Amino acid sequence: MDLDKFNIPRFLGTQPMFSSMRPDELQRLAQGCTLQRLERGKLIFRTGEPCHEFHMVVLGQVKLFALSPTGVEKVIELCGPGHSFAEAVMFMGVPYVVSAQTLTETLLLTIDKTAVLREIEADSRFALRMLAGISRRLHGLIKDVQGYALHSGVQRVIGYLLGDHMNASEDAPAQAVTVALPVSKSTIASRLSLTPEYFSRVLHELEAAGLIRVDKRNIHIADTAKLASYQPR
Repeated sequence: MDLDKFNIPRFLGTQPMFSSMRPDELQRLAQGCTLQRLERGKLIFRTGEPCHEFHMVVLGQVKLFALSPTGVEKVIELCGPGHSFAEAVMFMGVPYVVSAQTLTETLLLTIDKTAVLREIEADSRFALRMLAGISRRLHGLIKDVQGYALHSGVQRVIGYLLGDHMNASEDAPAQAVTVALPVSKSTIASRLSLTPEYFSRVLHELEAAGLIRVDKRNIHIADTAKLASYQPR
């Protein structure tokens, strides 16, 4: 992709946060944006560095993570195309509270705080849309904490694999789906607060039960309802 030919205003207009903005507003906001092509493993920012912008993934995968005092990494969030991050920290005026690193070759759009504040001053509805996005992320993080506290490791893995199919019932018609893991199994395990060994063990258990078939990073689910209702012995 030729970065010079990438239409930033058009891309912004396809995102929920900016979809109601007029073409002239999108053009103005785009002037405060920077588009970067980053190789795999590139550190975008570190915990403690000043935050003067937020970021949006155009293509690729980014992990947000924290390190314990002993150097153990905990993946906080995985961000794919269309996902934004660091908005709340930017508005708070505090340093980054996590680090961010690319997991694949990534096209990243960085939006400067000054440009955002200018649009908020011009139209308060823009602030409400940004607030809605931040609230959705907070709600997701709360659900994650609840999952870690209340659900077993097996339930966490099943929940991740099923995603939007998690509420399937036994009476629902059989539905076969294939889930392509966007990143390594060890990264997903960290995201679910599991060890890589335990994550692999759960996959083997589900495969032995005839509920899934593992083909490298592709997980074939024969029946989403049966997987959702699975109870380990």
